[in-house]
Amino acid sequence: MSEPADRRYGPATVPTARGPLSAAVVEALRRPPRDLPADLGVDLDPADPITDEDLQLTLFLCYELHYRGWLGVDESWEWQPTLLALRARCERVFEAALRRLVGAPSVPAAGVAAGLAELVAADDGPSLAATLQRRADLSQFREFVAHRSVYHLREADPHSWALPRLGGPAKAALVEIQTDEYGNGRLDRMHAELFRSTLDGLGLDTGYGAHIDVAPAVTLATNNLMSLFGLHRRLRGALLGHLAAFEMTSSLPNRRYGNGLRRLGFDEVATRFYDEHVEADAVHEQIAAHDLCGGLVRVEPALASDVLFGAAAGLAVDRLFAAHLLDSWAAGRSSLRTPAPPALPPTVLPTVPLASTAAVPLVTG
Repeated sequence: MSEPADRRYGPATVPTARGPLSAAVVEALRRPPRDLPADLGVDLDPADPITDEDLQLTLFLCYELHYRGWLGVDESWEWQPTLLALRARCERVFEAALRRLVGAPSVPAAGVAAGLAELVAADDGPSLAATLQRRADLSQFREFVAHRSVYHLREADPHSWALPRLGGPAKAALVEIQTDEYGNGRLDRMHAELFRSTLDGLGLDTGYGAHIDVAPAVTLATNNLMSLFGLHRRLRGALLGHLAAFEMTSSLPNRRYGNGLRRLGFDEVATRFYDEHVEADAVHEQIAAHDLCGGLVRVEPALASDVLFGAAAGLAVDRLFAAHLLDSWAAGRSSLRTPAPPALPPTVLPTVPLASTAAVPLVTG
């Protein structure tokens, strides 16, 4: 495969391995499709699968083959049986960890929409959004944007896997949400494109997958969670629950992110992605809870518990993500793996004084 003329849209460069399992996959992907060792990953037993760098990168390597692929990698790897078998082994470990993390959320008598509202109301994770709004310095905000680029440059794609697996009211609701996410067919209004403008405004690489190597396991896990749900029909309820929780907890944080960028001196081009989500997600919240998840459960009542599991898992992994960033910054270190993104060129640094950010330690790594 030759290198694309425009690297903004992928495929991404194969990332650097983080352990023996991901090293075996990276090495295999450099060659034409062939069988992997039959015992690869059979003894997989990480202490914490959600934060295990080797496991999460291995899953990400496998999943990306179903999105835009990897630069220079034979596309036939997507359905290579022994690679799929390895992915399945990793998925079993990851899914088991997610179920241990959140248990089995019960469906209240009032129904699945009420259950989603209860989960969101009970979410007591650390307020990353408040920190970014009020105290984070420029380097910390850039780190946050680099983390989120792994998802936002393909925003909405994981949830679109549900479309051919649904019918009736749930499908109609999902189409309504996704149409908005994809800018109603206008490139300049696609949410992924709006986020690319944010990356550019902060002096960060706008290429698809450009920040995978610096994203730690917990960041990859927030993405792998969606791919796990999206690529398995049996988990379609969990995928919709994840989307609902995502939309129901998005509007206020995005307002805070936009305000945080304005505090740091950035203009409406850099903040447009977040400003757009304040209004859009307030609408999506109702559609997702009542029409999407409620519509699914009316047709398939047995999926109610799956919906709540997907929502709870998404919220729980996001809490781990937020805690990782805040704990790293409190300790005076970078939340990213090395190497960190390059410093902003002086010509694009905001002119607004940053003295108000002194309450949070500067990132040193």
